[in-house]
Order: sequence, then structure tokens, then C-alpha cells
Amino acid sequence: MSYSTKQKRSISNYIKKLNKDFTAKDIYEYFKGEIGLTTIYRFVETLEKDGTILRITTDENTTRYQYIKPCNHADHFYLKCEECGDLKHVDCKKIQGLTTHISEEHHFIPTNTNLIINGLCAKCARKENHEKEH
Repeated sequence: MSYSTKQKRSISNYIKKLNKDFTAKDIYEYFKGEIGLTTIYRFVETLEKDGTILRITTDENTTRYQYIKPCNHADHFYLKCEECGDLKHVDCKKIQGLTTHISEEHHFIPTNTNLIINGLCAKCARKENHEKEH
């Protein structure tokens, strides 16, 4: 085992425990410089390519990531709460066949089938409505 294997394992364990999105710098700050920023960026890139994490580009043009629990289904999507950052996997019959439809009807081959629908989870929506009322 190489020195970097321990670092990669540490990074993997950390992001799997997070319940929100993160940046490479967030990881760097968590490990207080024990793992180099270049190592973190390279490993984050590897995790994104293998589908372990999902890249999210914010309105401020900041690149953030979110851990994705493993899924064996080709057609599925995620609901991402813009308030609390929760990412919920949804396997719904309405989405099944979407990539086939896009390929056949729109002559476009999707290469990324991780569809994210942004909005507010029920908890955050209730909280926002409550704040508006008061």
C-alpha cells in the first residue's frame, strides 16, 4: 500500500459521512493541511469520473461536490434541497426510459444520467413558509 492510499481512504470516509455538498477546499480545511490540496483535487476528480461524487456548479460559478450512494439503476434522479443540501435518490417509474426517449426522439445521447432537480425539501419548505407568515 502506498502513502496516498491511506489519504484516499481518509478522504472517502470523510465525504461519505457528509450530509451536504462540499468543495475540495472544505476537505483540505477538515484535514488541516495533513493532505495536500493537489492530492485532494486529483482524488476528487477521480471520484467524479467514477461516479462516486457528483459535480455541482453553483450560480456563483463555484464547483461543489456531493457524495452519491451507489445505485445499480441507469435511469434515476436526485432531489437536492437548496436550503439544507440534502440529496435524495429517487427511483421512479416516471423517469425510467428518459435516456432512451432523449436518444430516440431528440437524437441526443446523454453521457451523464445523474439528473438533479433542485428545490426545497418538505422540512425546509415548511420552515420557509413559517418564516414568511411571521
